[in-house]
Amino acid sequence: MLNRLFEVIIDRKKNPVEGSYTNELFEAGYEQIAQKVGEEAVEVIISAGNQGRQRTIEEAADLIYHLLVLLANQEIDLKEVEKELERRHKR
Repeated sequence: MLNRLFEVIIDRKKNPVEGSYTNELFEAGYEQIAQKVGEEAVEVIISAGNQGRQRTIEEAADLIYHLLVLLANQEIDLKEVEKELERRHKR
């Protein structure tokens, strides 16, 4: 699912769709995207502390989505992140 979502995000970057939230983020630029990643990270932490399991899942999904948008904006492929995780796992 993460790879499929990342492909959709990349496609939105290459082929903007009017009214797309993803495209709104790309148009807003790095600062806004980075701010959303930070906000969502805080929301995950808060929800994990006192809002229950389902809310934490929802906020984690939001964080992952916004992180993927950030990666796409910086032209970092998800495969590069996977490769780094594999490298670290081999230590």
